[in-house]
Amino acid sequence: MSDSRDGAEVLRSKREATRYRILVEIAQRQPAVSQREIADEVGVTAQAVSEHLGDLAEAGYVDRQARGRYEVTVEGVDWLISQTTALEAYVGHVSEEVLGDVEVDTAVAADDVTDGQRVALSMRDGVLTATPLDDQSAPDGGTDDEETAERSGATALAVTDAAAGTDVGVTEFEGVVDYELGTVTVVEVPSVEAGGSRAVDDETLRRHGVEADLVAAAGTEALAALRRAEITPDVRFGTAEAVEEAATKGLDVSLVAVSDQVSVHTDRLRDSAVGYEVIEAEPS
Repeated sequence: MSDSRDGAEVLRSKREATRYRILVEIAQRQPAVSQREIADEVGVTAQAVSEHLGDLAEAGYVDRQARGRYEVTVEGVDWLISQTTALEAYVGHVSEEVLGDVEVDTAVAADDVTDGQRVALSMRDGVLTATPLDDQSAPDGGTDDEETAERSGATALAVTDAAAGTDVGVTEFEGVVDYELGTVTVVEVPSVEAGGSRAVDDETLRRHGVEADLVAAAGTEALAALRRAEITPDVRFGTAEAVEEAATKGLDVSLVAVSDQVSVHTDRLRDSAVGYEVIEAEPS
């Protein structure tokens, strides 16, 4: 078997990759083989499949019994196994030795950070934050970094220099960042046929907008209602994804949504185990 760092033969040649896939398709469909179906699966023309079948038969990997009837030979099975084994070894090498060594996340530096310095990780305003650990003595006889690490619940190794407030790469994580999920208050706005923004209580919107870390508008009626209440939303597009991500990073969100869009958001929040409540914005 070839060295995993060299990869497999099928990764070095488009022709070999196509032959590999065609041979796999034949093995799945034999003995009756539709060249058109294989062409559709592999993404080549039926003529190309026919030509590759000729090459495979000449190489002894396929036995052509009759028109439209093919079988993979013992030699063909051996070749498939050898290439599949090489692919598995290469994928394992990439996963364990390459990606495993370069798993880097991004945080914002709370203070100046030096490449190679350990940092404490915490979630602040929905942003992963790295606080440098410098072994300075703490008033109670401990160390500042011990206390900071204990409060954060997680530490990492900085892999870039960073000034305070800028992005820093971090890796070699230890522990888990300790923070609570945010909650979502869904303020339901009726559709335009049912009154739209004109049927909304501005004070309800203002109250929930002030209390939230982030305000999102889902739908034109919702945006119009927020504008009537003199509130500028933080998010107007891609709200389902944005609201879920903000809440899972610890932010409390006020989502102002048109009635027909509420379930789209609540279903997603339920799947993410994010707490939420739905209230109506219409005057009582």
